[in-house]
Amino acid sequence: MFSKILIANRGEIGVRVIKTCKRMGVKTAIVYSEADADSLAVEMADEAVFIGGAPASESYLVQDKIIDAVRKTGAEAVHPGFGFLSENPVFARRLEEEKITFIGPNPFAIESMGDKITSKEFAAKAGVSTVPGHMGLIEETEEAVRISGEIGYPVMIKASAGGGGKGIRVAYDDAEVREGFPAVKAEAKTAFGDDRVFIEKFILSPRHVEIQVLGDKHGNAIHLFERECSIQRRNQKVIEEAPSPLLDEETRMNMGAQAVALAKAVNYDSAGTVEFVASGVDKSFYFLEMNTRLQVEHPVTEMITGVDLVEQMLRVASGEKLAIAQDDLSINGWAVESRVYAEDPYRNFLPSIGRLKRYIPPVEGEATGAPGVVRVDSGVREGDEISMFYDPMISKLVTHGKTRDEAIDTQLAAMDRYHIEGIQDNMPFVTAVYEQERFRSG
Repeated sequence: MFSKILIANRGEIGVRVIKTCKRMGVKTAIVYSEADADSLAVEMADEAVFIGGAPASESYLVQDKIIDAVRKTGAEAVHPGFGFLSENPVFARRLEEEKITFIGPNPFAIESMGDKITSKEFAAKAGVSTVPGHMGLIEETEEAVRISGEIGYPVMIKASAGGGGKGIRVAYDDAEVREGFPAVKAEAKTAFGDDRVFIEKFILSPRHVEIQVLGDKHGNAIHLFERECSIQRRNQKVIEEAPSPLLDEETRMNMGAQAVALAKAVNYDSAGTVEFVASGVDKSFYFLEMNTRLQVEHPVTEMITGVDLVEQMLRVASGEKLAIAQDDLSINGWAVESRVYAEDPYRNFLPSIGRLKRYIPPVEGEATGAPGVVRVDSGVREGDEISMFYDPMISKLVTHGKTRDEAIDTQLAAMDRYHIEGIQDNMPFVTAVYEQERFRSG
């Protein structure tokens, strides 16, 4: 096991990784920008290295600065968290060349799965169900119209290098393809510097269900069941839960087996997530993409399996074999997670930046007056500034219960005990979702 690692990230995921490292006796160094000098993650780490200005382009995204920080601190490995450099194959390769361990999958897996067209080709070869569509390069609008007609409407026009809800249009007829195809191409070029576009069938009553996988460097791979992340705003996840209220045992096993087959096809050797779109009508499911990193919503999986995914990432990266077999795992209860954002739901979700004049999260554990268990993954304290430079997530509020209803009731009780003043937050919106009959019924 490593004696010291460097965390190339900030905020709540920085704090999350530090907590596991402390429990394992692994020392931590963290990098920080001007905006994060007084952050909780910097306070908690054993050492911290300043790497530049507040914009990520001057700090967290500068590979040379991260590698210099590794040298300065004598760290043996880098945990990238999520976002920033976590899915950058160039960074993973540079670390390999510098003889620094990357706490994540091998560069080949990142590269293969990071491109939506290549990943679908791998998935098809591995026997994974893929959405009917055209994976080849589409250059002209009229070609896009012809292909859409062959697939059958409605279709989804997507950027190959896309993510975060950018570069996606749904078209219901030829006219909408003529309008949408050039728009997606232009948005892809601007957002990702890559204007390649593909077209696939748009699934009716779609549900977003993903499988957590874990592989080691000895050819072993397992899945840790599913999460459902269908509650989204502008294609960004807001509420996540595990397991999914949609799946039955047979569908769960099929989906898990396909995710493991894909992981093995790219020699996957870390924690990763295989995302599927599932039909709410007939439970058919199709591969969407693979995220080659720790997901924001990983705590719900940890709550129902009892497995610390950050610990597993460290163990696998240090060369250990997986100590868990598929048969060792079972689903225990239900967990839900809300992303608490600094944004104002009463003003069309405008970002809300400023100082946390009051910040009292609910007590973790079983002290909410509700039947379940509460966990708060946060990177802020009272008095901290919510900066305009980074994602506006304040925390992840996770609750666990014996049943789905119990987990939701605990979530609502925890939200009642969550006090934030000085900025607006999205909890009124999230509460309204939990209280909807359609959500409660699954």
